[in-house]
Amino acid sequence: MSNTASLKQEYIERIAPALQKQFNYKSSMQIPRLTKIVVNEGLGIATADKKIIDVAINELSAITGQKAVATISRKDVSNFKLRKKMPIGVMVTLRRERMYEFLERLVRVALPRIRDFKGIESKLDGRGNYTLGIQEQIIFPEINIDTIERLTGMNITFVTTAKTDEEGYALLKEFGLPFKNAKNNQ
Repeated sequence: MSNTASLKQEYIERIAPALQKQFNYKSSMQIPRLTKIVVNEGLGIATADKKIIDVAINELSAITGQKAVATISRKDVSNFKLRKKMPIGVMVTLRRERMYEFLERLVRVALPRIRDFKGIESKLDGRGNYTLGIQEQIIFPEINIDTIERLTGMNITFVTTAKTDEEGYALLKEFGLPFKNAKNNQ
């Protein structure tokens, strides 16, 4: 776990002071922090085949280094052949050391493996949080391409303590997320 400390250490030594200077924070408690990363995979197709959930749980657990859990439906939707409490996806919430380790692997290893990669969209949710959509799970080196049955996408949500999109964007950019150059509010 020595490399996980590197990103956390970088936040403490370089990123936090840079943000404090950029936004003129009076207190160190005002500096935005990354609180958690949620990796979510919606699998509506799993209503037909239960094995899909098990495969997705194993893949997501391998990618994140933490056991994934199945998400279940809250209500019946007859058009989708969906019953209440059926598994329809998998998710993992990463915090602390695992969060930093996953972020580092995402930025340094997985994202550069995307074909024709020109950067990620820079649209935050209005409260300083960011969700990144990934089309294929095979960009992660933990996934063996020969063993996968179907390509599934996932959403990776970065939850920060930032009050505004501008602060959240600055924090995530400092962490090394490769945003596209065009940024309207900076």
